[in-house]
Amino acid sequence: MAGTHAARPRCVAGLLAALVLAACATPAARIDARAAASGFAREVIAGERYRHLVYFRAGAPHRPLHVYIEHDGSPWVGEVRVAGDPTPRRPLMLELMAHDAAPALYLGRPCYFGIERDPPCAPPLWTARRYAPEVIDSMAAALARFLAQHPHPRLVFLGHSGGGTLAVLLAERFKQTAAVVTIGANLDVARWTRLHGYTALTGSLDPRTRVPLPRRVLQRHYVGSRDTTVPPALARGYAERHPPAEVVEIAGYDHVCCWRERWPAILADLAERLAGP
Repeated sequence: MAGTHAARPRCVAGLLAALVLAACATPAARIDARAAASGFAREVIAGERYRHLVYFRAGAPHRPLHVYIEHDGSPWVGEVRVAGDPTPRRPLMLELMAHDAAPALYLGRPCYFGIERDPPCAPPLWTARRYAPEVIDSMAAALARFLAQHPHPRLVFLGHSGGGTLAVLLAERFKQTAAVVTIGANLDVARWTRLHGYTALTGSLDPRTRVPLPRRVLQRHYVGSRDTTVPPALARGYAERHPPAEVVEIAGYDHVCCWRERWPAILADLAERLAGP
């Protein structure tokens, strides 16, 4: 009994130390831990001028590769100060990828996930120019290098919020693109900034004003009826100019809740549509 009682303070102290360490870890370190727990491989790939952190699960090369792109993260601290590290605190797409059995790649942006101190990095890359040509160019180059080592005949781009913006912009760069699936995606950047009274994202590309993707590319843009961050009307405005893009509104959902529960059904619908005639 005495030995058991004596061990308790050490166990409690160890637990508290672990909790403190987790609380103090950087966002990139926490994401690393989540990715490792999900069994993803980790790599840093050179893009064009920038490096990109990726996590991936290899799979049969004849199957489509699912390319996951995270939301904009934390570009600002409060409303006036630019963040020193824009890495997401809640990586929804990483969580969703853990529930996807397909070959999958989590493609990081320039200057995110612990790479924000690289010499080319500067705050415009995660603020006004977050969807700029140099961002798209570098992500496309990193993806092309990954595909050179892990070839797949078809690509499916999946993104949440600003990651959905990048998913659409990247999809036009690859002839292998078979589908784009987004959640709460900012597909009308100019209207979004006006809606919230934000400074215009000068230098960023806007999916709504781009040339439509080929009609053979399946587009499913999911929106929550209660989403006030990126209201459903923005996706509908995009779809009106980009047929046959489909907007699927889910009653009661918002920008974050409750897409993890819905994800298996979304993936099943995607697989069925890609397998069809």
